[in-house]
Amino acid sequence: MECKIKNDIGTIYITEDVMLKVAGYAALECYGIVAMCSKRATDGLVEWLGRENLTRGVQLRNVGDALDVDLFVVVEYGITIAEVCKTLVDTVRYKLESMTGIKVRKVNINVEGVRV
Repeated sequence: MECKIKNDIGTIYITEDVMLKVAGYAALECYGIVAMCSKRATDGLVEWLGRENLTRGVQLRNVGDALDVDLFVVVEYGITIAEVCKTLVDTVRYKLESMTGIKVRKVNINVEGVRV
């Protein structure tokens, strides 16, 4: 999936990998997010991912001219998960829209674990 933005000067192409990294780094900036993780569809095992693999904790889907984002995260123990998720949604939406110019329709968060 590649995003194409046309303007008066020309056309800008943004690859899916760039959008995945923007969303992943934005998620890790949020207070209370410890790690990104990936869920394997075949066996349901959860992998803990470092910064080098954070794009595997993000999934993107095109819906018309907008984007749906799925995040798989691990949160810090002892904080309110609902508040962390609200901040996460706002931050990821803002970063993707401001850095790439792509409209974000939804941000879905899957909390895969809690770490002390």
